[in-house]
Amino acid sequence: MSEAVDYTVAVRTLCDFTAKRGDLDLRFTPSPSAEEGIEGHARVASRRDAHYEREVALSGVYWSAAGQGLRVRGRADGFDPQRGRLEEIKTHRGDLTRQPENHRHLHWAQLRLYGWLLCEARGLDELELALVYFDIARQVETPLVERVDRETLRHFFEAQCAAFLDWALQETAHRTARDEALAAMRFPHASWQGEQRTLAENVYKAASTGRALLAQAPTGTGKTLGTLFPMLKAMPMQRLDGLCYLAAKTPGRQLALDALSPVVETTPLRVLELTARDKACEHPDLACHGESCPLAAGFFDKLPDARRALIAGGDWDRTHVRNAALAHGVCPYYLGQEMARWSDVTVGDYHYYFASGGLLHLLTQANDWRLGVLVDEAHNLVERARDMYSASLDQGDLRALIREKPAGVSAALKQLNREWNALGRECVNEHTALENVPEAWLAALQRLVGTIGQVAAEPPYTLSPALQRFYFDALKTVRVAELFDRHFVCDIAMRPGHRGTRHARLSLRNIVPAPLLTPRFKAAHASVLFSATLTPERYQRDLLGLPEDSVWLDVASPFAKEQLSVHIARHISTRFRDRQASLAPIADLIAATYARRPGNYLAFFSSFAYLEDVATRLREAHPEVPQWQQGRGMDEKARTDFLARFTSDGCGVGFAVLGGAFGEGIDLPGERLIGAFIATLGLPQVNPVNEQRRRYLQAMFGAGYDYAYVYPGVQKVIQAAGRVIRGHEDRGTIHLIDDRFAEPRIQALLPSWWHVTQNVDNQARNPGGASLG
Repeated sequence: MSEAVDYTVAVRTLCDFTAKRGDLDLRFTPSPSAEEGIEGHARVASRRDAHYEREVALSGVYWSAAGQGLRVRGRADGFDPQRGRLEEIKTHRGDLTRQPENHRHLHWAQLRLYGWLLCEARGLDELELALVYFDIARQVETPLVERVDRETLRHFFEAQCAAFLDWALQETAHRTARDEALAAMRFPHASWQGEQRTLAENVYKAASTGRALLAQAPTGTGKTLGTLFPMLKAMPMQRLDGLCYLAAKTPGRQLALDALSPVVETTPLRVLELTARDKACEHPDLACHGESCPLAAGFFDKLPDARRALIAGGDWDRTHVRNAALAHGVCPYYLGQEMARWSDVTVGDYHYYFASGGLLHLLTQANDWRLGVLVDEAHNLVERARDMYSASLDQGDLRALIREKPAGVSAALKQLNREWNALGRECVNEHTALENVPEAWLAALQRLVGTIGQVAAEPPYTLSPALQRFYFDALKTVRVAELFDRHFVCDIAMRPGHRGTRHARLSLRNIVPAPLLTPRFKAAHASVLFSATLTPERYQRDLLGLPEDSVWLDVASPFAKEQLSVHIARHISTRFRDRQASLAPIADLIAATYARRPGNYLAFFSSFAYLEDVATRLREAHPEVPQWQQGRGMDEKARTDFLARFTSDGCGVGFAVLGGAFGEGIDLPGERLIGAFIATLGLPQVNPVNEQRRRYLQAMFGAGYDYAYVYPGVQKVIQAAGRVIRGHEDRGTIHLIDDRFAEPRIQALLPSWWHVTQNVDNQARNPGGASLG
């Protein structure tokens, strides 16, 4: 029979699909890191005799009765030909009886598949299979052994392959139908919107040439559809396995889902929305295992039916995934995670691809996917990536744990506290920058992590919530410390502590995420990063680590200058020292603008305190102007209520904080918003942490102040201003309130299509210099 098979699959992927059984069990069990797992495999192999074969490459083909072929391939951990013993090595910590049933079942399935492939390759009639569990803490092996004949292994192999092949052939048919539909797909609207075509053409070129594109396109260009449509059109020709659309906030993800909705209705395209765990969990008060949560009980037994139910329709948004999950009695969050393997377009947060251990990046690597990556509002990626690869630990939390006196951990806690105290004695200032991660402190932290792991692996197998939280924070800190190089900084901040004492907070801060993001861009077939605020290009390239051959695109505005009036109130300073003097002029400006053209306005400020002071002044001096305010810690309902005040026939001023929930990602077209007041340059606060960042960026790029303060600040201003003009019929006004907006270096960063005028009101002038400081 011909060896031209229809489908190829790795042993691990095959078993993940066919061999998982039982409950979803996410009870805390300390597990080895990837590095420890590699070291554990090497340690076990080093104990074997010289004739022992390591990393045995195996491959075999299953043929169905209809003549369809499935090639299965992988690498078995080791084979002893003299004993006829095939081994699969798994590293672990602690008591094996705590291992979830579905893990053990999966491990045996992998070993049995390797067993058949080895019997077939070497003509063996029987084989000893050994599942070797290696405890990395105690350096002890626990082998589970069975002797199996060739026929038993063949039957097992064929059963797994038959179950998978039906699905694989279904997926192949879906892929063919999807690609045919996308090739024939037409643009869903009557015509392209302004410069949207230019953007789409360049996205298609990037997808066709396998390059990265950095596209700056003004708010209102139609970036969502202008990037999604050409990438979808490129999928058939470029043989893309999938596309992920990544956004920083929920509104951006919803815009993508809305844009994809008509495509889903007319093609077989599968679109998955990945929802955060805290929003998808149906039982937040229950533990995530079968003995506690009914949606975790029998999860993997019920998964195939839930998966088939979703496959019947391509719209896998939060609601559809939840409905399918509840109908089959499984967890909606983890059903969504499973469906990421089979979606064509996945819409989710940045961290699903760019974070260490990001689901979509791991799947891309494991399955050798050709993936298209779209990054919405990409100006957020620098700061979000920094957060992903930074960590902090507070000595106050450690001391609280010491007072709890947790069994088996107290000595390690006290040792770390002693090292922390030693650091604190060296810190004469409230903030101290360190050259490297303190070695003695880090060693004590690593010992503590190991100790907590050992305690958690022994009866009664429980950690207090506070200890578990600290353990996870400590684990992240240790992992970030492993990455620490010249692109990170380390600092200690001294804070008031318990009963008049002081305690230290040690932080490992990523400053330049470029080296960590570069492998993500290389793993993708093509990446498109787009936003209204990516200027200057060099700033983005330096900090994001884009490939050298990536392309820059600056899309012209689809709007006429006459649509937007931009005024600089250079008679007002919003510097901190001038805040009180600025209250009356800002309130008067808002009232005068409102009187000339009543309607809905947004007023942005640098802080809640500044916002509240101006709102109070406006209310007292101009009570005729309706107003409402963004509050601290607003939940989703409160944010929705805030935006609901902006009706087409409404009037008033909504006060908000620049860079907050209402500074970007909201859409208030037409008369819902006719103007904005931006009473701040948006510069980050001058403090020891930001000054440390400035000095570092100055040393690396020679533009420390711009990189740390100016560019991030002006980006927020342009984003907020972009809320005003959303369509070709919109007309609006923006007031930039601060004398620094008049400086040439700042105006050079503003959109070129803005028509800017400067107001001078000597009567209302308040103190303030003309520098950016």
